[in-house]
Amino acid sequence: MKVFYAPETEAHSPGFRLTHGRPASNAELPERAQRLLNGIKQLGLPVSSPPEAPRSALEKVHTKEFLAFLETAWEEWQKLPNASIEVIPNLCPQKTEARYPQSIIARAGWHFGDVSAPIGEHSWQATRRAADCAVAAANAVLEGDKAAYALTRPPGHHSNADAAAGHCLMNIAAIAVEQLRNTHARVATLDIDVHHGNGTQSIFYERPDVLTVSVHAETDNYYPFYTGYADELGRGAGSGFNQNFPLPRSTTDARWLETIAQGLERIKEFEPGALMVSLGLDAHENDPLEGMQISWEGFRKAGAMIAAAGYPTVLIQEGGYLSEDLTTSLVAFFEGYLGR
Repeated sequence: MKVFYAPETEAHSPGFRLTHGRPASNAELPERAQRLLNGIKQLGLPVSSPPEAPRSALEKVHTKEFLAFLETAWEEWQKLPNASIEVIPNLCPQKTEARYPQSIIARAGWHFGDVSAPIGEHSWQATRRAADCAVAAANAVLEGDKAAYALTRPPGHHSNADAAAGHCLMNIAAIAVEQLRNTHARVATLDIDVHHGNGTQSIFYERPDVLTVSVHAETDNYYPFYTGYADELGRGAGSGFNQNFPLPRSTTDARWLETIAQGLERIKEFEPGALMVSLGLDAHENDPLEGMQISWEGFRKAGAMIAAAGYPTVLIQEGGYLSEDLTTSLVAFFEGYLGR
């Protein structure tokens, strides 16, 4: 299985975050990539740096205004008097009653869903190269590989077409889906990150050609809070093509795996030509975000189940934060996926 990774993504090293109203250290750090790479080395999988994807691949998912903002925001922000070293919004506009602004201060509010994904000097380059990894992995599958993995950071599944959120900048997973759609009439997504893939849901919510399935912790008291409920089934032409499986944060292996099996059964009914997996590892019992109680063996079995479904598959790295178990969680999943 091919693995795509771009060292440039490590230059994104966000510092700011708010936790219960207090400034705190950001959890989405470059060390995550190194721990995941250690797992790939243990598995003996070859790692390639991807070519640059065409801008059009990004524009299939994101608005031109959002892409321009991500690309230029840091430099514009630094021209402000007494500017912070990162772009952090201090406005929360109600977009239904507003017009698109010109001020960089106002645009920061427009294009952020929260303050967990501050933009630093190298953030655009990092998310751009992460997108390159996703497109390269999708192309590998389109060219005949059974599966390919994009080791990407920052992650993507919380960002919608026009706003960044939840440690995410561009929605890397959705970019991979659109690349697969160049060949396949129907593509399914399976998001096993402990957080609901609300950005991916939003992007495809009104479309019948992409089935979005998310298995995640209940969101009534957990990020992203406002979405992720079982009755969110899609809208308009997309009605019936979104499926959420919220689970208690006390969930352990047996129920989690049973629910993933339900998600795979829904995907089977959809009959996709290809599958995109948002591979979050933060459901692990020792992940610092404390979302679920999944073991290494649970990840191993999940990998085996997803592989057994038999679809050409692109795996996109999402969450999984700094703990001693992050490397082993990735190794366990891919041992299951590769049948080792």
